[in-house]
Amino acid sequence: MERISWTLFLLSLILLEVSMQDFGQTQFICTSVPKDMDLCAAAMQNSGPAEDLKTTVMQLRETVLQQKETIMNQKETIRELTSKLNRCEGQSAPEPGTGGGRRKEQGKNTMGDVSRGASDTLAQLGQTLATLKQRLENLEQYSRSNGTAQANSLKDLLQNKIDDMEKQVLSRVNTLEGGKPGQRNDTDQRNKVESTLTSLHHRITDLEKGPKGNKLLDKFQLTFPLRTNYMYAKVKRSLPEMYAFTLCLWIKSNASPGVGTPFSYAVPGQANELVLIEWGNNPMEILINDKVAKLPFLINDGKWHHMCITWTTRDGVWEAFQDGVLRGNGENLAPYHPIKPHGVLVLGQEQDTLGGGFDATQAFVGELANFNIWDKKLSSSEIYSLATCNSRAPSGNVLSWSETNIDVFGGATKWTFEPCRQPN
Repeated sequence: MERISWTLFLLSLILLEVSMQDFGQTQFICTSVPKDMDLCAAAMQNSGPAEDLKTTVMQLRETVLQQKETIMNQKETIRELTSKLNRCEGQSAPEPGTGGGRRKEQGKNTMGDVSRGASDTLAQLGQTLATLKQRLENLEQYSRSNGTAQANSLKDLLQNKIDDMEKQVLSRVNTLEGGKPGQRNDTDQRNKVESTLTSLHHRITDLEKGPKGNKLLDKFQLTFPLRTNYMYAKVKRSLPEMYAFTLCLWIKSNASPGVGTPFSYAVPGQANELVLIEWGNNPMEILINDKVAKLPFLINDGKWHHMCITWTTRDGVWEAFQDGVLRGNGENLAPYHPIKPHGVLVLGQEQDTLGGGFDATQAFVGELANFNIWDKKLSSSEIYSLATCNSRAPSGNVLSWSETNIDVFGGATKWTFEPCRQPN
């Protein structure tokens, strides 16, 4: 009898092992145990395969947890790489759009010739000094022909300032050749030289007006020789609220691939209230309240061109004239949005904030003059008169081109200018 009981017990073990291997089925197994054996002890003896299965399940669970942790780490790595890729893609030139707001890349030189190093700054300062010397020579000729004692006194003072600046530039050249960059000192010195340049320009302007305040230069142009984020001119007065406008200017540039920003007008809460810009490989654009119209201007041939743009808030109708001839027109440019008042009008730079936030990649390179603004739409005949320098041509009733209306900063220079007598 006892032998039969052990035989049944072995058979039960075999059946238990078979049932453990078949996970898709559930079976009830009867197990025979010796009469005197404790049932708990018998269960413990029969639990060997179940313990192995439990261990296997625990190992599988541990493996799953490790794989889950690995996947989470890989996701974090992918997220970081995606972020870096997006930043890299954000630095590439965006595709030109057909409407909506202006799209601007950050931190990317899209203009091709931005002044980055100290050598470029020295070159710009050298050009500025040459301009100041030319103006000073003109003043010397004027003083000799008029015998003005005050002019001679101011001339000597300005000559001394120019000599001092030449010494500063020579000192910078020696520092660069000596291999002592001193980046922070370079910045401080450049700021000091730029401040001196601005002050010097103001003194020369006062001298050019003459001892009685009569303007020696009735007509002038602004020159921006290099792309920087500190060279600009600022109009002293703001614009009024306008439901229509005409703006005209003479412009000359050979910059490539874009001439930059001839002017920008920003108001509180809107940096792109009225902007003229040609940046990257995009065509020239006019922006009103951050809405864009592409203009059919081709001006970067190194020759003087006359440009006029008219606009009315009714249906956002606009027209573009180059050299007195209508080149293009359109509508739906910021319709029923009047140009807001109390803003800042800057020449040569694009504003990201009110009166500042300049980006060298969008700075204007070239010369501009006779920038006038009217609060109405001029006729095509009036625009043609402006482009051909007709004596009956009107002056801007909102902004007229006058030295008393404009301050220059950072090395932007003023020259005499006769639009229809200038050789191209």
